[in-house]
Amino acid sequence: MIALKELSDLTKYCTCGNRHFDISIDEIVIGHDALHQAVSYIKNHQFQKVAIIADQTTYNVAGEKLSNMLKKLNVNHEVVLIQPNELDDVIADETSLIQAMLGIQQDTDVVIAVGSGTIHDIARFSSFKMGKPFISIPTAPSVDGFNSMGAPVVIKGVKTTYQMQPPIALFADITILQQAPKQMIAAGFGDMIGKYTSLADWKFSQLIADESYCPLAAQLTEEALEECVKSIDQIAEANEVGVKILIESLVQSGLAMLLVGHSSPASGGEHHLSHYWEMEFLKQGKAQVLHGAKVGVSAQLILNLYKNDVLKLVSTIESLEDLDAKSKDKLNNVIEKQKDVVEVLNSLPDATTLSNLLQKLEGVILPAELGISSELVRNSLNEAHLLRNRYTMLKFWNEHVGIRAAAHPYSARKSIEL
Repeated sequence: MIALKELSDLTKYCTCGNRHFDISIDEIVIGHDALHQAVSYIKNHQFQKVAIIADQTTYNVAGEKLSNMLKKLNVNHEVVLIQPNELDDVIADETSLIQAMLGIQQDTDVVIAVGSGTIHDIARFSSFKMGKPFISIPTAPSVDGFNSMGAPVVIKGVKTTYQMQPPIALFADITILQQAPKQMIAAGFGDMIGKYTSLADWKFSQLIADESYCPLAAQLTEEALEECVKSIDQIAEANEVGVKILIESLVQSGLAMLLVGHSSPASGGEHHLSHYWEMEFLKQGKAQVLHGAKVGVSAQLILNLYKNDVLKLVSTIESLEDLDAKSKDKLNNVIEKQKDVVEVLNSLPDATTLSNLLQKLEGVILPAELGISSELVRNSLNEAHLLRNRYTMLKFWNEHVGIRAAAHPYSARKSIEL
């Protein structure tokens, strides 16, 4: 993983012209003694009162040990256990956010997130709103949001990402991460392989909608992705090397997001589908599934759409008259930059490449395995682009053809049948 100082040095030479945000993380520790180093960090910074945010599972995995270590050093602390809902899910919604904020006192010096993605989203949001810094202690290598600013939370049933704050430090204990359930390790890998389509969408949005783009942040994300794919066998074995590579890659993806101040390097059409599915599950009162598992599946759907239908459309479009366009200026840009867009699309792997990788991890491959129906897949391909104000290829497709036109020669039939 790239060092914080090295990243700081690299930004000086990036010529993209866009704003680079200061990364205010003091320390990132990934190793077998990470919990001990976390306690030392707390002691060295003279934090007098600490709030630990966890759920019952993550408290059992790491929170209790951390609490005992703090007790030995006479560090005053409070444990806030986020309670599950009626489906036994811990959700980053209004109820959990209020519970967390009520547990953070006025004299609390620092908040510690002990858990995976959801606990971090809750801790990031609540600590920011209470004006307190927070420390990240991941308990599973399952997402890339541990050290990002974004807090995806559910408000009135709608999944919205708020830019809050990164942790001041991150301590990832390899021993704890190796003991994470296989499906959580597979989910972390699923979140990483979603970068294939997120990076393509980000480049597309720059080419066609003139959205800000940073080659350095894209490079950091791509390097992390490639390292994961190259190390698939070690990750599948959940050995020390593999788990270390996976968590480092997830953290580096988070650093790329911090650098540009938004999630475009790591979140495109595949994440929009995932968020859509999560919101639909909430409406239906269904138990949630792991974010990274959804992304691993949605990335395959998006790849099928992009590699088949969008590529055919972009390759053959010659004039505005060819389509009933909602946004003719964007379509003009696609025509003008046809070669560049085709190059982006041709650089993408096939969906089968992703499914083969996930199979090695015993990960989820098909929407049906997550309880996601063909109808929900179709609806999400039609509507998920509306969740974010980004000009992804999914948005382009819906604006200029649309999945609804099943009889159209560029229909997304292959995507829906996956």
